[in-house]
Amino acid sequence: MLAPGLSHEITFSVTHDLTAKTVGSGTLDVLATPVMIAKMEEAAWKAVADHLEEGSGSVGILMNAQHLSATPVGLEVTCKAELTAVEGRKLVYKVTAWDAKGPIGEGVHERAIIQNERFVAKAYSKLEQV
Repeated sequence: MLAPGLSHEITFSVTHDLTAKTVGSGTLDVLATPVMIAKMEEAAWKAVADHLEEGSGSVGILMNAQHLSATPVGLEVTCKAELTAVEGRKLVYKVTAWDAKGPIGEGVHERAIIQNERFVAKAYSKLEQV
């Protein structure tokens, strides 16, 4: 059952392929903001995946996050998503990230519960309109 309090954590090592310089979001060899956000989103969908009905999934609809501190290559980062509200089909999460030295990111993430087949069919129908 979907209820506030469901959470999930993702821990990963910062490698050169996850840096701003490599992913194109900057020129420095530190964890890229888009990677931090992607890991926050991954934690969010995984927090509720086992609690959704068969054939349902969730998709991101809003991310409002701050990247507070740079993390160099070699350190581990943990991203956590905690479900704070269920508003119909909308799921609201508190997302946080930290490394060995403290907080590196925080924010609010929203996801929508969808029917997987219907969602994909609607997305691919755009190809027929081109």
